[in-house]
Amino acid sequence: MGGGLSRVLVDRTGEAGMADALYDDPALAAFYDWDNPWTADFDWFAGLVEGAASVLDLGSGTGIFTVELAARGVEAVGVDPAAAMLDVARAREGGDRVTWVEAGAQDLDLERRFDAVVMTGHAFQTLLTPEDRGVVLATIARHIAPGGRFFFDSRNPDAREWESWGREATLEVKAHPAFGRVERWNEADWDAELGIVTYETHYALADGRRFQARSRIAFPAFEVLSAEIAAAGLRVDRWFGDALGGPLVPGCPDFIPLGSLAGS
Repeated sequence: MGGGLSRVLVDRTGEAGMADALYDDPALAAFYDWDNPWTADFDWFAGLVEGAASVLDLGSGTGIFTVELAARGVEAVGVDPAAAMLDVARAREGGDRVTWVEAGAQDLDLERRFDAVVMTGHAFQTLLTPEDRGVVLATIARHIAPGGRFFFDSRNPDAREWESWGREATLEVKAHPAFGRVERWNEADWDAELGIVTYETHYALADGRRFQARSRIAFPAFEVLSAEIAAAGLRVDRWFGDALGGPLVPGCPDFIPLGSLAGS
């Protein structure tokens, strides 16, 4: 699962209407980087935008990927609806090299196009309905320059990764730079009818404080994704099955389309 929560593009409210504190509470937003450090996945994703002069990062979160792109000389724009996450991003070393935009992805129109439009960290899965995915895919199409590219990652439902997200499998004790010893674990519940996982991330601090966040993510099937991408006027040039460039095969962990504008 990669530790923490997927970055949110559209709706950060849970079933009870309470905003997810890990995105909206400045004191807790720092948990995201601690739980989601730079990994080999990001190295591979960065390779996909090599040669691009400008990149739009949708669902940029705390900016770990966006800032790295800027450090490599790319004109980077990071978009996220969570002010607390963007505060962390701006304060990151090199954060001043990025243009940050506080906005959801569904209605975004920057009135310009980019060499690449990207979404990492399984942010695409926070789009829970075909309507949500359709408008965000339209946003991607609206911002890609002719000859440009896009990619995102979405977990393969056939891999049933959520089955390894229970407390017993995810329980660990880690040292947080601000909070000290932290015990963290996940719990997950699969709704087969909706194709949505509701999962909770729990943090128990040594001083007795406990924090809990609930998130929902969708697991659209390959055929669904393919049709939605095409309907948005986008074309997939190559599919990958994991974030290290593995092939698209039955049971692969991810669906990662690398594509462009249809007809470009």
